[in-house]
Amino acid sequence: MAFHCMFLLAIYLVLPLSTIAQSYKNVSLGSKLITSDVTNFWPSPSGEFAFGFQRSGNGSSGFLLAIWFNKLKEKTIVWSANRNNIAPEGSKVELSIDGRLVLTDPNGQEIWAHDTASAGPAYGAMLDTGNFVLANSSSGILWQSFHEPTDTILPGQVLNQRSRLVSSFSSTNASSGRFELLLDGELALYTMKYPIDATNDAYWSTVTGGSGNQVNFNQLGVIYLHAANGTLLKLISSSNETNSTASQLYQRAILEYDGVFRHYVYPKKSSSGRPMAWSSLRSIPDNICLHLPQQHLQTGGIACGFNSLCSMGTDRRPRCDCPLRYTINDPKDKLGSCSRNFPEQDCKDESRGDESFTMHEMLNTNWYGGDYEHYADVTEDWCKQNCLSDCYCVAAVHNPGKDCWKKRYPLLNGRTDPTETAKTFLKIRKDNSTVGSTITTTPRSQVGENRKSQSSLIISVSVLLGSSVFILMLLALLYVIKFKGKYPKKLSAYQAIPGVNIRSFSYNELEEATNGFEEQLGTGAFSTVYKAVLNDEIRKVVAVKKLHKTVAEGEQGFLAEVNSISRTNHKNLVQLLGFCNEGQHRLLVYEHMEAGSLADLLFKDSRISWSRRVQVAIDTAKGLCYLHEECSTQIIHCDIKPQNVLLDENLTAKIADFGIAKLLRKDQTRTTTKIRGTRGYVAPEWFRNMPITVKVDVYSFGILLLELICCRKSYKQDVANENEMILTEWACDCYRRKEFHLLAGDDEEAIEDIERFEKLLMVAIWCIQENPALRPSMKEVILTLEGSVEVSIPPDPFSFIRFV
Repeated sequence: MAFHCMFLLAIYLVLPLSTIAQSYKNVSLGSKLITSDVTNFWPSPSGEFAFGFQRSGNGSSGFLLAIWFNKLKEKTIVWSANRNNIAPEGSKVELSIDGRLVLTDPNGQEIWAHDTASAGPAYGAMLDTGNFVLANSSSGILWQSFHEPTDTILPGQVLNQRSRLVSSFSSTNASSGRFELLLDGELALYTMKYPIDATNDAYWSTVTGGSGNQVNFNQLGVIYLHAANGTLLKLISSSNETNSTASQLYQRAILEYDGVFRHYVYPKKSSSGRPMAWSSLRSIPDNICLHLPQQHLQTGGIACGFNSLCSMGTDRRPRCDCPLRYTINDPKDKLGSCSRNFPEQDCKDESRGDESFTMHEMLNTNWYGGDYEHYADVTEDWCKQNCLSDCYCVAAVHNPGKDCWKKRYPLLNGRTDPTETAKTFLKIRKDNSTVGSTITTTPRSQVGENRKSQSSLIISVSVLLGSSVFILMLLALLYVIKFKGKYPKKLSAYQAIPGVNIRSFSYNELEEATNGFEEQLGTGAFSTVYKAVLNDEIRKVVAVKKLHKTVAEGEQGFLAEVNSISRTNHKNLVQLLGFCNEGQHRLLVYEHMEAGSLADLLFKDSRISWSRRVQVAIDTAKGLCYLHEECSTQIIHCDIKPQNVLLDENLTAKIADFGIAKLLRKDQTRTTTKIRGTRGYVAPEWFRNMPITVKVDVYSFGILLLELICCRKSYKQDVANENEMILTEWACDCYRRKEFHLLAGDDEEAIEDIERFEKLLMVAIWCIQENPALRPSMKEVILTLEGSVEVSIPPDPFSFIRFV
């Protein structure tokens, strides 16, 4: 085998090293392509590859500037320039007279560009290797797509040190995904800290002592890693074809969205004996479900998200399934996380013990990482009962060696495999809707089939009852027609509210839209939010907030929220689309916010960038300013915190949840009410029997702003220095000592913008002044955040305590 590899390497070394030496078709300076004519592209001489525009996904209206296999029906894309910035209809790419290859939108705004003007380019060329190049008049390559790969490499292409491939997000979404193949001494596969561009620990590597220098994919279909002196270190993949046969195959190697690096071949002619389709020669790793991070197990799943179980399908691809009573967070993200669709066990409620929960047995199933307790030499039954009686335990894993591991929520690195000897006991709430004790998981592909079965049952019952019910319905209809107009129509409470122009839904409509309140987006003290799809022409995705029946003031909370939100209209406020007020059912229908809450993106490893955090602060300030100063009726939100700032698909921040808002009349500037809001964000005047004004929101915003710029919670116990536990006190101390770098931590972007960091810190300190009169208005906050006015030096925010 070693001799065979060295023989192939020797053959590779005599192959032409200059790809520009082959025949090509010039793309002259000044040439351009437009999205309105995708049949026009820049082909290679043989026509096997093309450079131009392709649709970015199924049914997408956007375009990728791409290279693809042009003779295949599938038009398989091997490279793209703008995977994370899709070009809209009307965009164009031009190789300009001055030598810039630039992609612009219909307004002339630059989407992507490569500038070789200073090097004196003479032309561009799409080569038969699949490489697009810019060259000078001597055919010297100035730039080539092979040096900036996306997720694919082709024969003739090499990966040098620090070169990487990044998977797509899904099979239909070409944007950067969760996995990376990187050459850095070792060739290794990593999970990404999505959505930021950083990696977790490797889950596969070549293990060659860090001496790897270059990865080659030669014309014979061999992919291998070699050292700087040319020594072969690792054979990655081989087509096992002779030289003549290899030339009859199209080949590519791709890091796919599921985290597997696959080597594919496709016959150029049907006579080769292979099916006329892409077939996989090698998958690395062979079974990704059995691979874990090589150092740490606390970083979440490899192939699947939190609370999701990985198993290999019959097509040798990983599949991710939610356990019993858990549902997928995003149906479009087949490898994503799951959430339980029942309330967690309440540690404060000891009256019912463990009677509300039961343990569901799952064979050949294990979860790796997230253990908080381990017991040796115990029985299965002991392990199960111990977890059942522990309110912190969500699952227990027991193996044949009689070890018991107790798990917290969320569950990490789950897998189900015949080789797995462990057994999982999953804690679920008892419910009459749980059918069958032998069900282990609900495959995501079967969700639609279950709905069809339910529909068939309903239809069958309807047919049996139809003959008698139809007569009664006909009589009722005749009665309505006869007496229509004689009596005033009874309106639901909010159809009668002046100025409210939102849709009223029936409970059945919302129950159907949420598929029986199946997919939970979040839960709070007063409500639970579910994802729903409206039964309209565009199948609009919305969020449905269901108020808990047990809340004593539920009616009042519902009235306040409908009154508040229905009268607002601002781009930085979550839009209320409708409501339901039917019997005991009170629900609100909002626009769906794709990216979730600020808390989800701020307090995790995958934090959002400094520049985006600054924009979130400005967006939130604008939303609050509208509530305080621009609404027809002034609104105090009363609960500003990261959980109530939601972000859409463009990461635009919008304020949500007006359920505890206190409305002020036009002639009223302050009010007295019971304490509202969340501990840690509540202004001090709530506790001092002082009048409550809009300045309580300014105080909460100040806390939020500190959390935004420092990327940490307002109270944190696990700190090296106890002086850092309370963020407001630590931030003020750092400001007095001018030690801003301590607050910025390892955020290089924030450190580089330290002057702006100091400015935002000063704004936050003004907002958290103990004396409400010293706090700025939200209008003043916006002006300082945007740089329109300078911010003055703030006083000690806690000095007011000594004088009240």
